[in-house]
Amino acid sequence: MPAYLIYRAHVHDADAYRAYMARTPDAIAAFGGRFLARGGATLTLEGEPETARVIIVEFPDLAAAQAFYDSDIYRAAIPFRQGVADVQMVVVDGLRT
Repeated sequence: MPAYLIYRAHVHDADAYRAYMARTPDAIAAFGGRFLARGGATLTLEGEPETARVIIVEFPDLAAAQAFYDSDIYRAAIPFRQGVADVQMVVVDGLRT
């Protein structure tokens, strides 16, 4: 069943963060992932207004999402966001259709 990575980032240095953004698409694609949302406009319907950059990525399953995160290609990208963004990443199982 598909799994969805939900990524929230409070970016403090947009110019420096671009170096991280340039490296992630290949890492995601290498594990069968595809972007469903990538930092577009948000609309808060309830609760505190969303101020983070929100990204949603669909992976074939939880194992693929974990493999992406643990991969050398993604690990090489992480230093490019450290110190320039505060990040939360969560993966959730999708529904069987």
